[in-house]
Amino acid sequence: MEAFLDFFETMPSWQKLLWVFTCLSFNWIIEAISPLFRFGYKKVKHVGVNMFFLASDLGLNLLFTFLTVGIYTWATTNNFGLLYLIDLPIWLELIIAVMVLDLVAQYAVHYLLHRVPWMWRFHMIHHSDTHVDATTGTRHHPGDYITREIFALAAILVTGIPLAYYLFYRICTIFFAYFTHANISLPRALDKTLSYVFVTPDMHKFHHHFERPWTDTNFGNIFSFWDRIFGTMVYDDPKKVKFGLDILDDSKDENIGYQLMVPFSKDVKTDPDKGFWGFG
Repeated sequence: MEAFLDFFETMPSWQKLLWVFTCLSFNWIIEAISPLFRFGYKKVKHVGVNMFFLASDLGLNLLFTFLTVGIYTWATTNNFGLLYLIDLPIWLELIIAVMVLDLVAQYAVHYLLHRVPWMWRFHMIHHSDTHVDATTGTRHHPGDYITREIFALAAILVTGIPLAYYLFYRICTIFFAYFTHANISLPRALDKTLSYVFVTPDMHKFHHHFERPWTDTNFGNIFSFWDRIFGTMVYDDPKKVKFGLDILDDSKDENIGYQLMVPFSKDVKTDPDKGFWGFG
């Protein structure tokens, strides 16, 4: 088990990038073979727009890499974190670590991205894609990405999760980010069975519906049982889903300048009852 974890801790950057493009390529192939929706769009342009956001977030990732290493160094030196208070088998610690990170750094922050007005304005860019496919998993405004990374760092600090556990978790999230957004048609029985434990393509499609209440459901990334536990789970016929966002101009979903400025635009009016404070 230790050798398995050492592999992730010593994985060079080029292998991580290779994993990103392997996951993307795999899902692109499946999309071509068995698409859920047959989009009439220029896929190369669509990919280019979403890859722009991936490139911008990879740049920010360098900063958070330094912050992550710094936190791990401090936590290890001071034996800080909940996992330092208990002694469990490595395999069980790994499972707990992945579950906690998925809950805090994915489900919880994703829920807040929909409920807190200023966070929602950044997250709208992810939802503005009118042709959801595997590349949509990379479509995050820098403000959205920074918010998610801060929550991940907080989860690491509180729990004292070892670096190898965190890196394994990140490898898992990359796969699920592309798989759950992929425009693929799985056998309904298979998708629904998997959805009892994991987030599946059909399940996540409802989250990308253009209007509520479906937009504010299915917040999970790896595990679907968080949505079941907290009452945010929806499962229906994915063919009913319409992509995009009812408060944005769908015709500008591939206009990078427009998308970057959405969070700061006074012309973009969010729903008046969005958020904890009753304003948008």
